[in-house]
Amino acid sequence: MKRILIILTLLSIYSISNAQQYKIVVQPAGLDDTMLYIGRHYRDEVQLLDSTRHTSKGYLFRGKQTSPRGIYALVRQDRKTVLTDFLIDDSRSFTLSGDASMSAASIKVKGSKANQLMFEYMATDQAARHEQDSLRKINDQEAMDALVARMQAYIEQTERIGKDNLYLKLLNMCDPPEVPDSVEDKAYYYRTHYWDPLFSSEVGSRKSEVADASNNSDLRPLTSDLIYSSQLFNKMNYFFFGMLYRADADTISKEIDRLMAHIGDDTAMARYVLQFIEPRYYRSTRNIGWDAVWCHIASEYILKGRCPWMRESELYLARQNYNRISKSIIGAHGQELWMLDTTQIDAPEHWHSSHRQPARYVILWFWDPDCHHCQEQSAELKVLYDSLQTAPDRRFEVYAVGYDSDVEKWKRYVKEHEFRWINVGGPHVNIDYQEAYNVHGAPTMIILNEHRDIIMNKVLPVKSLLQFLDNYEKRSKRVEE
Repeated sequence: MKRILIILTLLSIYSISNAQQYKIVVQPAGLDDTMLYIGRHYRDEVQLLDSTRHTSKGYLFRGKQTSPRGIYALVRQDRKTVLTDFLIDDSRSFTLSGDASMSAASIKVKGSKANQLMFEYMATDQAARHEQDSLRKINDQEAMDALVARMQAYIEQTERIGKDNLYLKLLNMCDPPEVPDSVEDKAYYYRTHYWDPLFSSEVGSRKSEVADASNNSDLRPLTSDLIYSSQLFNKMNYFFFGMLYRADADTISKEIDRLMAHIGDDTAMARYVLQFIEPRYYRSTRNIGWDAVWCHIASEYILKGRCPWMRESELYLARQNYNRISKSIIGAHGQELWMLDTTQIDAPEHWHSSHRQPARYVILWFWDPDCHHCQEQSAELKVLYDSLQTAPDRRFEVYAVGYDSDVEKWKRYVKEHEFRWINVGGPHVNIDYQEAYNVHGAPTMIILNEHRDIIMNKVLPVKSLLQFLDNYEKRSKRVEE
């Protein structure tokens, strides 16, 4: 489908070397900033490239170096507020004038047809959006249909006139995929074809057929120019942390592989993508299982030499982190702990195993008596645990590890609060449990199944514990069937 009402906030660089220098005059009426900057966007940051002071004739920028054509940002003196975007394309000598906010509707252009078309397009879109909001409030469907038809005709005409316009081409590359009416699972199709517009063999033509994502030979590779597009950043952010926010680790990992296959040998784009997603999954506390996504990124890309920009020290750290985190991801076999109980007497009857319990599930509960959240959650866990003492099938045992170097304080707390589960702690332990289960704070909850494999490695609200076990058993039953 055609884009009818589109968000026109595209900040990108289209890096085609050109020996010309730029001369840009900016005249925002009423703006009293002493300085303005020219910048470009890299992910969610603005990289400042040039600056100039206010004069009686406005702000004059003169490029001292060769300037690649592209879409740049005018940035206010606070060095972060973007006034507007503009093109360096058909002309490198032009004037932009407008109101203090440099709104698209107010901007007048002299000396650049490309900028003139871009601002006209932006202003028309913004006006259509305002009209759309008004019509939606009064529920005037007939007028809404007329608006859609009018905008579609405008877009088609503008694209014919500006078929070589860089701004329109970059918009096309960031379009969402078209979902055929014949497709049954539209959500799956949309997700698996999300990146197709970026790999069209004829970028810039809405009518061109998008190549099959599985056939890389027919795909136009992503150029590193797109890394300077805030639209690309927004597109990635929406995909991974909007569409895939509730997806499991396997699905997210497959989508990462799909995108990386498209990118191929484009090192700049690979760096952009991996450095965008890798820290967001590393030790993430947002969603259960996201640490497995980081392990996938590390094993398939970082540790296989596919990140040539990384220094040896960074690779060493990534390898160390992978060796540690991969042991505690969901699906990994939990490492058996042997620790002393509150007696702290080094005798066989006072050593307790995390694994050799009759219960179907074991909850490893790493807690600190000084931690307020630990106190609250431990109190709720005690209520649940005690309420199931006489139940025919409690299903789980709690193996609570006192996460405190002050053994006497931990022992007093356990006694005063009458925790009846397995209480262990102190310095005597067979392995480093922080390393074994990636414990770097309290409280931390690890749930082991009947095989003592890890099925959960984040803190669940106690009120959700039984429901989690019920859902796990339902999923396991479906897999077995």
